[in-house]
Amino acid sequence: MTEPEKHPLRVRHTGPVIRPDPARVLLRSFSPTTEQRSLQIIARISVLSEEHIAAELQELLTRFGDRHHQLQAFWLRRFDQVKALLLTDTPTSQARKLVIGAYFTQEYALEGAALFNPSLVWHPDQTGLAAGSRRFVLSLRATGEGHISSIAFRSGVVDAQNTLTLDEPTRFVSSPVQVAYPPYDRALFSQKLHELDHRDDAVAALMATLNENFTLDELKASVQLVERQNRSQRSGLPLSYLLTLARANYTVAFSPDQPLSERVLFPTSPTEINGIEDARFVEFCEESGKRSYYATYTAYDGKVAMPQLLQTQDFLTFEMSTLNGPEVQNKGMALFPRRIRGHYAMLSRQDNENIYLMYSDNLHFWYTREILLKPTYPWEYVQLGNCGSPLETDAGWLVLTHGVGAMRQYAIGAILLDRADPSKVLGRLRKPLLTPQPDEREGYVPNVVYSCGGQIHNNTLILPYALSDYASSFAVVPLDDILGALE
Repeated sequence: MTEPEKHPLRVRHTGPVIRPDPARVLLRSFSPTTEQRSLQIIARISVLSEEHIAAELQELLTRFGDRHHQLQAFWLRRFDQVKALLLTDTPTSQARKLVIGAYFTQEYALEGAALFNPSLVWHPDQTGLAAGSRRFVLSLRATGEGHISSIAFRSGVVDAQNTLTLDEPTRFVSSPVQVAYPPYDRALFSQKLHELDHRDDAVAALMATLNENFTLDELKASVQLVERQNRSQRSGLPLSYLLTLARANYTVAFSPDQPLSERVLFPTSPTEINGIEDARFVEFCEESGKRSYYATYTAYDGKVAMPQLLQTQDFLTFEMSTLNGPEVQNKGMALFPRRIRGHYAMLSRQDNENIYLMYSDNLHFWYTREILLKPTYPWEYVQLGNCGSPLETDAGWLVLTHGVGAMRQYAIGAILLDRADPSKVLGRLRKPLLTPQPDEREGYVPNVVYSCGGQIHNNTLILPYALSDYASSFAVVPLDDILGALE
């Protein structure tokens, strides 16, 4: 006879369920496989009469005009990007520019395949709410054609009774505008190249030509110069990789009048061209009281997964930057929401199996790690990882974990760390907090529940979680139940 649990966990699956909507489409550039094909497309459009062009434009606006904001502005930007392929200098009418731009544009269903791995933080605007209610920002991993992932957003409110209400998203989505690249620090840039094992005589010669602080344009000029000088003897990694690394640090901005649900962080830099995955958001409070939102995420270029960091104050402007140091490896890094004894602290999993703890004096550089937790129970025998940034409670740091067991089933658990010294594990759940329910098992990847972070509200854990890598939902659990079940 099975012994009853001493401290049963009252997990309440509240919903709502957030499912992917293929009707939410993003404007993206379309580029044929060769320049010759682009030339032929433009040549065919160029022979059309203005009357034919006007009719073609009207049909395009009828079919696509109500599906996007700023559609014509996007088409004109695409025309500007391909106009060098025009065969003559003959002035081009506005209508023809728009039609040409449309031929080099496509729609992309950014959440056509999945909308999952949610992370919840408190919204920067908490005005106009009833007593006991809090507004939140929910980030989600949206996955579309080609398994390309981006960061999508929703907003909502959790009330005094822990009932969640989501704001209805609009059907529109848009990418932000890229802001000028920041200046680069030569010493830090060189250090990152060394960590990536991208150092040779040509790279050293190139870095020596740069000022202590240099711009992307200056780096481009130096790359071109050194490549010309070393063309006859150059081998190994192309110097253009330096530009790839530089472009991994960038800033983007949305319009303030754009609703949160319309904002999407789509891959921008070469290091993330195949996806921005599993953002773990945290509201970070500096010792000065200044607050910022950070998120660790995985940038994937199709071959290499690289941990990166984003920062925002308002969910309008986002600064993306590389993380550096020998311990910046693998996926699943999660930042503590404040410094510990004056140091930044981060959870990590460098070996695909165990949870580690790291400290650093510089948010962007991580050099050491110590083991924190190893797989111990059957539901986590394959591997362990975190499910978001630690949550501070009076009892300690509550860390949501995920474990992988037999049949590659994912479950969510929890551990408690000492507030002053997080290397001390005060307790952990012997059994999972959350496992896939019968109606949650089927999806893109079956038998998975997963989260990138929840929050504590009214002494209750508010837990957004993914359903089998397809959709997302919510559960609430009394905090005292979790603390009482820890061993």
